[in-house]
Amino acid sequence: MSGFGSGSGLASFIPLIFMFAIFYLLLIRPQQKKAKEHKAVLESLQKGDQVITAGGIHGRITAVDDAVVTLEIATGVNIKINKGFIASVSKKD
Repeated sequence: MSGFGSGSGLASFIPLIFMFAIFYLLLIRPQQKKAKEHKAVLESLQKGDQVITAGGIHGRITAVDDAVVTLEIATGVNIKINKGFIASVSKKD
């Protein structure tokens, strides 16, 4: 009888494995791909690029350091933000 119990235990894990596989394919993998693309965009930032921050601020990059980007958001108005808060590059100059 102990052989019967171990077979049903394995059968109960098959749906869990199947659900994890679907979860991975639909959620985890696309999120990792998007994070990798965002990292590549952040590494390619250059002076003169037009960017949009995560807070919705539009500006032109005037200086790029390892972790900090200086944006000109109006003539003569510069702000410094962390590089990770750049959401997208709207135009490359």
